[in-house]
Amino acid sequence: MKAVFDYGDEVRVIRNVRNDGTYPGKEVGEFLLRRGSVGYVQNVGTYLQEYTIYSVHFIEEDLLIGCKEEELVPASDPWVPSLYEFRDKVTTTVPLSIKGEVVVEPGAHGEVLKVLRDAGPVVQYHVRFPGRTLQVPEPVLTPLTVSKDEAAPKRKKEVNGAD
Repeated sequence: MKAVFDYGDEVRVIRNVRNDGTYPGKEVGEFLLRRGSVGYVQNVGTYLQEYTIYSVHFIEEDLLIGCKEEELVPASDPWVPSLYEFRDKVTTTVPLSIKGEVVVEPGAHGEVLKVLRDAGPVVQYHVRFPGRTLQVPEPVLTPLTVSKDEAAPKRKKEVNGAD
């Protein structure tokens, strides 16, 4: 395995970072670092002899975090901030069509699969809607909001039909 980055390289993290259980003193899932943050490679190692992992010191946040190679880009690369990232739930505000046929209605819920920062003048996303994945520009998406009723777990009825 050949590492893309080396000791001292200035890198940018392209995803928000949450504690996966390996950061001491923080709860699993707790937010650690905002995408776009810049740090310096302090060490290079591997995980399961399959993944290159970089220890990156984010000076401004004073955090030393292990990052996978696919989570990093050179800090010198142009950076275009995005509103959404991988696995964010979104809703489309307009009908989406292919060759004039509407394939996704306004208000349809989708999930971001990939952020395309260099696909044109605005950030684009690969978004998975029920039955298909489309490339969608950022301005036609809004965050999916879930009501308290939708978020609450549904109670199962007892076998005898009683609540």
